Amino acid sequence: MSKSLTTFYRASIKNNCPECFSTSGMELLFQQEWDDTKLYKKATNTVREVLKCHHCEAQIYPVNWTEDIERVYAYHLKLAEKDRYFKLKPLALGLIGLGLLTVACGVYIILQL
Repeated sequence: MSKSLTTFYRASIKNNCPECFSTSGMELLFQQEWDDTKLYKKATNTVREVLKCHHCEAQIYPVNWTEDIERVYAYHLKLAEKDRYFKLKPLALGLIGLGLLTVACGVYIILQL
């Protein structure tokens, strides 16, 4: 089973960077984890948030966030909508079809007796 991250919300924010104190270049990303197996592909509830400053090329961790950044984060968290996705792959559909066919044949044989 492979896991991957997909960015589903991106926002530029105008707060001061705690590292370089620049007011431009801050970006908040929300990334969702996806499970990808042979049978299905599914979006999980695991969401990671990443705050980057493109001016000083630093990732700002939540320990260094100011109250203003936390308020902006809470606002954008409400705006961001996670994907709800579950898809069966052809192998899973084939196995389900094979199972239904087996049950139907069994019922048919029993009714013929």
